[in-house]
Amino acid sequence: MKERVVVICPGRGTYNKEELGYLKRWHADKTELFDGMDQYRETVGQPKIQQLDAMERYSLKLHSPGENASALIYACAYADYLSIDRDRYEVVAVTGNSMGWYIALACAGALSEPGAIKLINSMGSMMIDGVIGGQMLYPLVDENWLPDSGLRHQLDSAVADINRESGCELYDSIELGGYRVLGGNESALKLLEQRLPVVQERFPLRLYNHAAFHTPLMQKISELAGTLLPETLFAAPKLPLIDGRGHIWQPYSTDIAELYGYTLGHQVVSTYNFTKAIEVAIKEFAPDRLLITGPGNTLGGSVGQILASRNWAEIHDKASFIEQQSSDPFVLAMGHPAQRERVQGKVL
Repeated sequence: MKERVVVICPGRGTYNKEELGYLKRWHADKTELFDGMDQYRETVGQPKIQQLDAMERYSLKLHSPGENASALIYACAYADYLSIDRDRYEVVAVTGNSMGWYIALACAGALSEPGAIKLINSMGSMMIDGVIGGQMLYPLVDENWLPDSGLRHQLDSAVADINRESGCELYDSIELGGYRVLGGNESALKLLEQRLPVVQERFPLRLYNHAAFHTPLMQKISELAGTLLPETLFAAPKLPLIDGRGHIWQPYSTDIAELYGYTLGHQVVSTYNFTKAIEVAIKEFAPDRLLITGPGNTLGGSVGQILASRNWAEIHDKASFIEQQSSDPFVLAMGHPAQRERVQGKVL
């Protein structure tokens, strides 16, 4: 009997130094797919994703800007999705984190392959002349993933105080399991970094080359996207899609105009609640496992934190998540080589 899985697609920041060569390493059989993506990028004067992936050294200047990172992450994640062993796994729903929503649209068939690269590449290239604002990550749990009311209070108080300062704008950008991502303008983010205490030796963490995604600061980007990207790119999904509100878009009841409006409107300028999306995924679809496509493995911890917060599958903290993952993993990440072996079908 096939195992039922919900597929989760990653967002920005998941193609890093460790992922260089991901397409060549895992997807040498899919050059025709990547050729199609690269043909589109050639028409807009951008380097080919296959060339970027094949470079000898990782370059922050080349690999991390949105116009290149978005296309690379989409290529890796979508190719991973196509590699899932369908004799073993039945995909019952698809969701994603932030930019992963666009990839989820492609995986579920709401965007064709040409439509997906056009939308994802276009959205990733909107700020080629300058990134608008930025993002910062801060934990709401302790190192064993247990809720820390002190951390939450510190963060809420700091955000409220800074928003009272002249010229400062801070917003909740992404609810990310045990973390909150704040988006804001530069002056607000600098104050936030100064006022938040350093915890767990690395937070507050500024996300390099990230704009203030999912905040009102993106209003002009949303409006521009609406003028450049037509509704005709979209179709009804072939699989249920869970968006950044926890709303489920069903194959036979999706209003395409509403899906288009949400994708280029609401989720661009409003908080993306990835936590809610995963809660809906496990409660509404009761999957046997959660499957995270690559590149990278950064979402594994956030998904584990969400499971722990709901005591799902006997997971209640970091230690119990690690213990379960070592024996019979509920979360399979294709960016993790050992877990990938359980997911990937035969390479043709």
